[in-house]
Amino acid sequence: MSELRFSTHPKDFKKYDTEQIRENFLIPEVMKTGEVTSVYSMYDRFITLGVVPTDKPLALPVLEEQTKAEFHLQRRELGIINTGAPGKVIVDGAVYQLANKECLYVGMGAKEVLFESDDASSPAEFYLNTCPAHKEYPTVKAELKDANRVDLGAKETCNERTIFQFIHENGIQSCQLVMGFTTLAPGSIWNTFPPHTHYRRMEVYYYFDLADDQIVMHFMGDPKETRHIAMHNKQAVISPEWSIHSGAGTSNYSFVWGMAGENKAFTDMDGADVKEIK
Repeated sequence: MSELRFSTHPKDFKKYDTEQIRENFLIPEVMKTGEVTSVYSMYDRFITLGVVPTDKPLALPVLEEQTKAEFHLQRRELGIINTGAPGKVIVDGAVYQLANKECLYVGMGAKEVLFESDDASSPAEFYLNTCPAHKEYPTVKAELKDANRVDLGAKETCNERTIFQFIHENGIQSCQLVMGFTTLAPGSIWNTFPPHTHYRRMEVYYYFDLADDQIVMHFMGDPKETRHIAMHNKQAVISPEWSIHSGAGTSNYSFVWGMAGENKAFTDMDGADVKEIK
């Protein structure tokens, strides 16, 4: 069974202490060696999974108790980004090799999805997002060169970063899933800054490529009444549609972003005025 997270009213969120914020929004251990982890969020019925196969394949779980489906993708679609060593994803017998930072979209209707590492001693780390779907789209693999690359920020503002868009309205087609990752340049620490909200979509961040002795302070909440969560490597955080999602680290890092909701327009966001952030 997947861990279940309920939605939170923004007025209630203002009363949360540190432990309540972490309990409701932090996913503290996404990757467990030789296991599959999953968290089912009531925000747009979004599921966040981590898969780390070693000496045997691991299967995408059905999660029948929460989805009431015969197989995971009976009414869902799946996005995968490998954040570890090389591995392969086998979709109904078709094999897709995924190197580090490569993406695979799997459409609704795929019955069996298996995950393998090329080297059990240096496993792949597959980060997965699934959400409800209404139409079957083809399974598509994308290498880094296939992503839509967007360079943003500057060294002077410590937010020089590169966004790699894989699943979006002008890229790999999906029903509602939007997915890719962002990498910060050395010397830059701020992500998604200036911050924004988008009431049309929720979002989950998965932080990786962060040294174990470093930290990211992830900011969330209403732009005029912000809160924070201290994040470490290979942790994820759920961001409600009413919340900003931004962070500052003690060094550079990368993070996968995944969204689901009303549309697939990556640029559909409501910017927060930096002067009004509190």
